[in-house]
Amino acid sequence: MKDKITSYKNIYSVLKINRFIVLAVVAACLLTCIFSMLTVFRFNRSMLNSTFAVNTDGSIIPLKLVSQKENMEVEALSHLDLFHQYFYGIDESNYEKNLEKALWLGDSTVDNVYRQKKADGVYNRLLQYSLVQKVISVNTELTLTSKTTSFRTEVIFEINRGSIVDRYQLITTGNLIPVDRNFPNNTHGLLIANFFENSLRKLHNQQ
Repeated sequence: MKDKITSYKNIYSVLKINRFIVLAVVAACLLTCIFSMLTVFRFNRSMLNSTFAVNTDGSIIPLKLVSQKENMEVEALSHLDLFHQYFYGIDESNYEKNLEKALWLGDSTVDNVYRQKKADGVYNRLLQYSLVQKVISVNTELTLTSKTTSFRTEVIFEINRGSIVDRYQLITTGNLIPVDRNFPNNTHGLLIANFFENSLRKLHNQQ
């Protein structure tokens, strides 16, 4: 009888040890999973705030990004400068390529202005007389609110007609709306909306 009690005690001891081992393994697995999830979460957040560029020699360069809200003004000014350079800095050799790039940066209102210019024969005259339209400066005033970003841009450009060079001042207005970034067509993730050419005048006192 004593031997049976001793055997039972041994079995209970083994079961207790097995139970402790199982609980310890489960607890270790849970801690490992939690640690892994936290590590992946932190890595993911770090990646969202970083991007990479390819150097000319093929190496990867990490670039730190600031938040879009803090960088909005810089991106908007760069976007508008790029658009006006493409849309108005044209000649017979690059106008198709430049206009295609410009149209990626605006919505249908930009396309409407392009179509109107095309219907008015602006680009035909560019080809016929080998005109060179060169942008001298792009100065933009931004109005940023919590809902919209509007702009007023002054573009100074020259039209070279060979021996004659005329300079003009153009005022454009519109809004900017955020869209998905499209590399390389729309790197700033902004789209020009409600685009309008307000005024165009010839500058007589050229410097």
